[in-house]
Amino acid sequence: MVSQVQNIANAAAAYAKAPGSQAASMDISGASKGPTFADMVKGTIHQAINTQQQSEAVSLAAINDRADITQVVTAVAEAEVTLQAVVAIRDKVIDAYREILRMPV
Repeated sequence: MVSQVQNIANAAAAYAKAPGSQAASMDISGASKGPTFADMVKGTIHQAINTQQQSEAVSLAAINDRADITQVVTAVAEAEVTLQAVVAIRDKVIDAYREILRMPV
């Protein structure tokens, strides 16, 4: 439960920093000095992968009687929410791509 709250807090902090950091990190030529959108997407993907791997590790620990069932349920729930978010974002990106293809040239 604590890690879930931390993940939400981290996501909220990243969201709050994103608009301000991009505007503040632009120089006169318009070139960005800070993290790019691609960097932010890569970081989010790596975080989703880490969540899935942690869930697998806790599940394996439970199989070997080294983890509590509440830890397993929490880890699996976090992994499920992460997977649902990734799938929803993927669907939105595909919809946006299809919409761009439909635009007249």
